[in-house]
Amino acid sequence: MSLTTRILLLVLLALAPALVIQGYNEVALRKSRDEAVRADALATARAVAGDFAGLVDSMRQALDLVSEDPSVRARDPAACTAYLRRADARLPHVIVLALTEPDGTVICDSAGSAPGSHTNGDRAYHRRAVEGGVPGGGVVVGGYAVGTVTGRPSLHFARAIHGPDGAVASVLSAGVDLDWLSDHLQQSVRQPSTAMTITDRDGVIIARRPDGPSWIGRRIPPEREAMLAAQGDGARDDRGLDGRRRIIATVLPGGALAGARVVAGRDRAAAFADIDAATRRGLVLIALGVGLALAAALVAGRLFIRRPFERLLRTAAAWQAGDLTARTGLSGRDEFGRLGSKLDAMAGTLQRNEGDLRAEIRRGHALQEQQVTMLHELNHRVKNTLATVQALARQSAKDEAGRAGPQLEARILSLSKTHDLLTRADWSGAPLAEVLENELAPYRAGSDHIVLDGPDVSLPPRHVLALGMTIHELTTNAAKYGALSVPGGRVGVTWSVAGAGAGRRLRLAWRESGGPPVAPPTRAGFGTRLIAGGVRRELAGEVDLAFDAAGLRCTLDVPLEPAPGAMLAPTR
Repeated sequence: MSLTTRILLLVLLALAPALVIQGYNEVALRKSRDEAVRADALATARAVAGDFAGLVDSMRQALDLVSEDPSVRARDPAACTAYLRRADARLPHVIVLALTEPDGTVICDSAGSAPGSHTNGDRAYHRRAVEGGVPGGGVVVGGYAVGTVTGRPSLHFARAIHGPDGAVASVLSAGVDLDWLSDHLQQSVRQPSTAMTITDRDGVIIARRPDGPSWIGRRIPPEREAMLAAQGDGARDDRGLDGRRRIIATVLPGGALAGARVVAGRDRAAAFADIDAATRRGLVLIALGVGLALAAALVAGRLFIRRPFERLLRTAAAWQAGDLTARTGLSGRDEFGRLGSKLDAMAGTLQRNEGDLRAEIRRGHALQEQQVTMLHELNHRVKNTLATVQALARQSAKDEAGRAGPQLEARILSLSKTHDLLTRADWSGAPLAEVLENELAPYRAGSDHIVLDGPDVSLPPRHVLALGMTIHELTTNAAKYGALSVPGGRVGVTWSVAGAGAGRRLRLAWRESGGPPVAPPTRAGFGTRLIAGGVRRELAGEVDLAFDAAGLRCTLDVPLEPAPGAMLAPTR
């Protein structure tokens, strides 16, 4: 074997470890990106499923409110039709509201159908509502259907209305437009190249983006149904419905959505475009480096110099062992000197690239974890806030017609001021005294007719929001009708903390005196329900409202540590 051949082999041997490391780093980077894309696809599918579940909860609240109207309870066709039309106008995503007999015969609907003109008895959602709905009660979610009255593809929600004897007296249902559903759920999709598909319990597509109109109402192909059924919750690499290679994540919702399937597919080519471009550049640079090294080796092979040759062998052995810090130390204008310099420069470049790639992988992992955490936290806070505003708007419009604008504006302003308190503390909580001052400050004006007395208590964010709305309602009532509406009126707020550890409870008392005589209300207004609902549902606490003639008294008793049931209760 000639010296030139030996030198060429030596150069290739020296480059082999560096190329292996480069290849390893490439594989590691692709693996990291694959994990990040899978996590993103799964997070997107879960976000879409969460929004879908939020829609179910919103429809449950809407049907609950509509079902309490006297015209619906009385099953009066004319009055019921008029009320359902008004309710439908306030729900832009609902295309029809209908009240039917247990056998499905229509009583009234928002489209003005004549009683008995058609029946929903053959609809699966109607039968399920009559038979008991979903485990634990509540709203029943149907599948893909073309509306009998509207003739439009829709998704139906239904709930049974029980009579005094406990039997099902009627069924209230609402049809949601599927085009609106696709547009609404697409808001949770962060990447433009991500496809979203939702199927009902029968495998029929009810929402699809970006090419929804051609797929809505179609069953997914049997082979894809089998693949998704085998996958369950999780992510895999496969071809999507559009034939593109995608990272496909599947989420199977529970509760009222049991049997439905949410699928999010990240376009693999788009997700790996930057890495593919970097790989091509790297291959070109490696090819150029190898070419330069071989050219230098050919020149050096013309002469036999043992010491430089042995030094090359030792350096190559170090590189082969993975030590890219080793250098030949050769310099000069002769063949071996130039070859040694080239190899040392290449080793330095590869060493820097290796460090950069490892640092990039670490930064990618850290950024991925940070983004997932921030997205979940932001999604949770925004959905809770929007749900609260939605409930305020809907119930203020129903319960306080004619005064809804100022009332709603005041409540939303109070919610905004409470959010400001939490934002200043990075949502870690706020002192109870600041929550009280936040609402009562406009009425104190240096006077002593408002007295606050209690120890320093730091409230968690959920308590701040609920108690802020409660104090706002009490303050507004006092300013309009109670002690704060006359010059001589007084308001005293006292609080204390009992217990220790997980058993700590906050006891707060609101007492008014010196105001106009108080008479018990003839009905519970929205403000009263808001106080009771916020304390009982959100904080798992107790509230006692006493309408004494001398002045309103309100006593609150709430746990400072969240109860398990309260943590799971939906925001209304």
